[in-house]
Amino acid sequence: MKPARGTVLVAMSGGVDSSVAAALLVEQGYRVIGATMKTFCYSGTPSNARTCCGLDGIIDARRVAGALGIEHYVFDMEESFTAAVIDDFVSEYAAGRTPNPCVRCNSNTKIPDLLERGRLLGADWIATGHYARLEPGPGGRRRLLRGTDADKDQSYFLWGVPSGSIARLLFPVGTLTKPDVRRYARGLDLVTAEKPESQDICFVPTGTYADFLGRRLGADHPAVTPGRLVTRDGTVVGSHGGYGRYTVGQRRGLGGGFGTPLYVLGVRPAQNEVVVGEETELYGDRIEVADLNWLTVPPGVGDVIDIQIRHRARAVPARLVSIGPDAARFALLEPQRAITPGQSGAVYRGEELIGGGRIR
Repeated sequence: MKPARGTVLVAMSGGVDSSVAAALLVEQGYRVIGATMKTFCYSGTPSNARTCCGLDGIIDARRVAGALGIEHYVFDMEESFTAAVIDDFVSEYAAGRTPNPCVRCNSNTKIPDLLERGRLLGADWIATGHYARLEPGPGGRRRLLRGTDADKDQSYFLWGVPSGSIARLLFPVGTLTKPDVRRYARGLDLVTAEKPESQDICFVPTGTYADFLGRRLGADHPAVTPGRLVTRDGTVVGSHGGYGRYTVGQRRGLGGGFGTPLYVLGVRPAQNEVVVGEETELYGDRIEVADLNWLTVPPGVGDVIDIQIRHRARAVPARLVSIGPDAARFALLEPQRAITPGQSGAVYRGEELIGGGRIR
């Protein structure tokens, strides 16, 4: 007999958050099916790399599913993940921008694919271990809100999910703190209870993404070959080891002997140049966001909303200056440091995530 609360397909990465998400749903009376996505080839992954989404993650997810007494499937997503996430990651760096692959994965691979797989398996809902919340809103729609734990809030990574998916999403750990989640996992003696969090890009577990770019682009690509360090007026002040190794606001890797600390202000891929300057030059009060996705009614010209320009940044007030089908321009009411092309601009009304796009 079908449980009164329905069937949920849960994305289980092999980490503690998704493990507890599945356990909570079982406790709440849902029929739970675990799903782990094989997203990339593991042949080049170091054997000691403990990363969610890797082979270690698949094994741990299966062990948790067994402990909870739920079905568990592994879906081979390598082809679509490579096209939507890895190829995009490489092309963005080649174009002199700094991408956010986690946003791209949620928006183009993980959640859309879970929705489709869930439909085929008869699931009413899909769930993930994101620290975000969903609450009823006006007109019967659901509002996507920040997670209760401000230190772990992951709503920033969700601005690109299809708006139609909100009605079928569940975030079981969104009202918990990280210590709460670990305590719950310990109480169930789950193998992931003490598993450390991965700080690396899942398909670059060593953290040396410049080497990864070199393998994908070729060792002679300008993104990974030496070029000039220049000031904004074109004055050559040094050399760099490949513009793909640098992002706006970076100080490391520029060398010394300049008399004053220098920071990366931007990248000029066509000239294989990295533009540097003093820290005061990093601040800006204008931002353009492209590849827009709105989860609800977008703001109107003149409206003041909040915009967050990186995961660990504080959202700041901004006035919408113009908006079109693909891009919006905002005037920041507080100048921000290191506005980085390719990163995400997530747009909020208070605690509610209303949409976002890529910083142009």
